[in-house]
Amino acid sequence: MTTTTLPVVVIGAGPVGLAAAAHLAHRSIPCIVLEAGATAGAAVSEWGHVRLFSAWSELIDPVARTLLEATGWVPSDPDTYPTGAEWVADYLRPLANELDVVRLDHRVTAVTRADRDRLVSSGRDAAPFTVHVQGPGGPTVVRARAVIDASGTWGGPNPLGADGVPATGEDVVGDRISRRIPDLDDPTTRSRYADRHVAVAGTGASAKSALIGLTRLAESHPRTRVSWLVRRSEVDDAFAGSGQDELPERGALGRRAADAVSTGTVSTFLGFRSTAVDRQPDGRLTVTASDDRTVHDVDEVVVLTGFRPDLSMLSELRLDLDPVLQSPRALAPLIDPNEHSCGTVAPHGAAELAHPETHFFVVGMKSYGRATSFLALTGYEQTRSVVAAIAGDHEAAARVELTLPATGVCGGSGEFDGTSTSSGCCGAPAEPRVIALGRSPT
Repeated sequence: MTTTTLPVVVIGAGPVGLAAAAHLAHRSIPCIVLEAGATAGAAVSEWGHVRLFSAWSELIDPVARTLLEATGWVPSDPDTYPTGAEWVADYLRPLANELDVVRLDHRVTAVTRADRDRLVSSGRDAAPFTVHVQGPGGPTVVRARAVIDASGTWGGPNPLGADGVPATGEDVVGDRISRRIPDLDDPTTRSRYADRHVAVAGTGASAKSALIGLTRLAESHPRTRVSWLVRRSEVDDAFAGSGQDELPERGALGRRAADAVSTGTVSTFLGFRSTAVDRQPDGRLTVTASDDRTVHDVDEVVVLTGFRPDLSMLSELRLDLDPVLQSPRALAPLIDPNEHSCGTVAPHGAAELAHPETHFFVVGMKSYGRATSFLALTGYEQTRSVVAAIAGDHEAAARVELTLPATGVCGGSGEFDGTSTSSGCCGAPAEPRVIALGRSPT
């Protein structure tokens, strides 16, 4: 086989991975999608109870839509907002079934160049990729002409510890820590949190959703109380965006969270940077901050502090990663939350996602590294551009066009003790922008 006769391997059968497969099919490029879970959209299914703040019109890749509609598939009302479970059932699984290239229960353990570790340069670009996989039948190797890593970051939640590693004792009390938004409609989950003291760490959309759900739970279980552990010195930014966000449901989430915090159920601890979690003699927990403040008598901790990419399977590839975000270096200036927090992130494609390892791309949430605020629309445009580059259609790959909604949210993640490193992008809500980037994905 020559390299060009080999398939493209896509890692992950989530929304962006399946979109990549649809674009490859559209260009008649053979591909294989390797999914670690038991179903397509497995990671989304784990938060299936959560309603998205993007409407259906922003959650379906255009090429995938065309492919599905040719089979008689009828899309949902474009102006409604699905849950994660509905996104999987009504779009992701039908798409995976129609593509018929998804291998389930196939976890990628390493991506390499055939017969070459990262030190070997001779013949490297012409050598196929070797994708090492642990599947139902044991370990196998799949050769590929190109690899698109759309494996996401769901499996890499950030710890409670404020310095990027688990707080002392965090692993020991793991049975009392959840890293997911509680599904309070589930009776078992509901009983876990009802009439308990719950500590919630984080200020993003997931944390706000948890605060809203727990305060509603307190209406029927009044002994429920919440301690909100906030690393920043103020929380106004967490509630910003209402009335300014061009995704109305995202803005409304901030408003509902502000209302929830004002109910009296929530006690807010500002500038609380967790360093330790200890089990008390009665089995409850004490959370300690770096300034020695403590929160006592905690029954459950919900840690919603974001995610980080797992790069271990890519250790033998030559990657050019930003030292801060762990995203592709060329992409980092466009998405750095210290600089971009008001919808100012520019559309981007293969040129910004390229690495020294030719025809290897990371797309989707994983491409953002540790940055946040990723939208499905962004991932779909990434895959369109990347697949065009793999196909050799460099004009289409460079023509990145996308209208992104402004967030209306100010203040980057680099704030510390009220001192912001944001470049001052706040003010009037940004106008939607269509940007064409003319760079070639070399």
